[in-house]
Amino acid sequence: METEFKTGLKIKKLRELRNYTQEFMAEKLSMSQTGYSNIERDETDVSLSRLQQIAKVLEIKLQDLLGFDEKMLFVGTMTNNNTNQAGVIFSSETFERERKLYEEQIKQLKEEVAFLRGLVGERAGF
Repeated sequence: METEFKTGLKIKKLRELRNYTQEFMAEKLSMSQTGYSNIERDETDVSLSRLQQIAKVLEIKLQDLLGFDEKMLFVGTMTNNNTNQAGVIFSSETFERERKLYEEQIKQLKEEVAFLRGLVGERAGF
């Protein structure tokens, strides 16, 4: 039986992926940590404007926040202080498809390098 991935849990997972604390989020949203915690536990209704604020703090689009589920993969860029400054959300299927394309491209490039080395070796008399 598949369970619904609740909005509060989505927010919590995305916050954790950013290495943000509840206190940090609450401060950025100008609310108490307890109030923010209630959002993550789905103990309070969240307005659309509040969801937009949360998405902004998490540096993602609102539709990415609402569409996030356990099958999504978050790829962030790191800075010197080990904080995520930007990120992209991919489905695991998209990530797998991209991985296969890169593997195929690498294989083709290795074959091309081997061919070119052969040509250079022939011309150099090796």
